[in-house]
Amino acid sequence: MVRPVRPDDLSGLLALLRWMDANPSRRVLAPEARSEDELWWAADEGWVLDHNGKIAGYAALYPFRQGGALEGPLARDADPAPLLEQADHEAALRNWHTLYAFPHETNTELQNILKGAGYAPLHTSYFFTTPPRDLTYPPPAGVRIEHVENLDPAVYCDLYRRSEDAWSMRLDWPALKLIEHFNRPDVDLWYALENDRPVGLVELETAPEGAEIAYLGVIPEARGRGVGRALLAVAAAHAFARGAHQLKVRAHDHEKAAMALYERLGFTLADAVVTFAKELG
Repeated sequence: MVRPVRPDDLSGLLALLRWMDANPSRRVLAPEARSEDELWWAADEGWVLDHNGKIAGYAALYPFRQGGALEGPLARDADPAPLLEQADHEAALRNWHTLYAFPHETNTELQNILKGAGYAPLHTSYFFTTPPRDLTYPPPAGVRIEHVENLDPAVYCDLYRRSEDAWSMRLDWPALKLIEHFNRPDVDLWYALENDRPVGLVELETAPEGAEIAYLGVIPEARGRGVGRALLAVAAAHAFARGAHQLKVRAHDHEKAAMALYERLGFTLADAVVTFAKELG
């Protein structure tokens, strides 16, 4: 049966997560916590698949874009269908119209289950990492890189829209949320400017475990000149100067040039996640 997570489920839930960790082909978006104290705060709103007192599965649902994002479904020697049905039910109660799931690229078993439940793949995101090193690269002639101190949401959204081919998550944010996000001390934003006109941007988020480039984009007419690489260099230098022991970057499967750049610069492919979506009507 499917039921809410209880405190006495934590040891079984930890065992399930560690089983997932042991093989990339089992991986799916799931809580990062690996201690009972931290896990309770991370999974207390989720559900478990209880087979005669044994924790055989887990899922949770959180707001994402205009719908919900699934943690899981994660199931060991069990059918995850009841967890997916519970997610549909919860989404209907919350009046959400779209659900998203995020299995690892090699988790083909879950991908097939999701397809059978009405989900469709949207894209694959590839995550690359590098340890601290010199990635210095000058911007092309006539272009300068400038740190953004006071965000103008209209300028940002226009640049984001022109530089992004498919992923539009930031465009769903209201102006106040954008301002609050980029005012955070762990978030930095730079623009590439040509004749004082923004032609590219890079967003950096830092955390104790490392730094991540949340977004890097260049408008089509400015591509192929090294603008993206110069933006990457500025963000990397800032991250490593702050003590980050690792820099993570991402690229969707349609961003062939970005993936080729990261590989050419010696970044290591660390993860690959497929985004699935289901329209609930």
